Amino acid sequence: MTFQLIRHGDAIGTHTLEFAVRDDTLTVRIAVDVLYKFGPIPLVRYTHRNIEVWRGGTLDSLDAQTDKNGSMLHMSARRTAAGLHVEGSNTEPYVAPEDALPTTYWNARMLQAPMIGTQDGMLVHPRVTENQVEPVRLASGAEAAARCYNLSGDLSLDLWYAADRSWMSMRFSIADGSVITYARV
Repeated sequence: MTFQLIRHGDAIGTHTLEFAVRDDTLTVRIAVDVLYKFGPIPLVRYTHRNIEVWRGGTLDSLDAQTDKNGSMLHMSARRTAAGLHVEGSNTEPYVAPEDALPTTYWNARMLQAPMIGTQDGMLVHPRVTENQVEPVRLASGAEAAARCYNLSGDLSLDLWYAADRSWMSMRFSIADGSVITYARV
């Protein structure tokens, strides 16, 4: 699953998810790469790498590293006897609520649960508002019907999922006020 990240009509990066299934184990590898330049001068560099391992439908482990313009963030989570133990660059270690899911967006179940930030490990509880089904533009220029969900509070973004609960798009604002939109390839 691949998305183009669009800002002011221009592609500025990609967000790619690779899924591998072996027996009862699902491994999800995520790579996000953004480079926004003004002429030859890089203004924004963002790199995120994430590996999730799910066993029997339960998150077993997660490791993520993020470079935001040279500011390094990280987080990890491991299933232990006590539950999912989370550590991150912006949080003290904690055991996540049993229903908590990572903010990797591909799993629509996260809309009904506390969320573990995959940049820094912070536990967030955004308000989720289900909106109407509407067309979303794909990278090809075609449109597909998807239901919009607005997340507010701890997170501020819009997500779209198709009827089969597959992730179709995302939209959020960044520090300079511009909007980033995900267009599925």
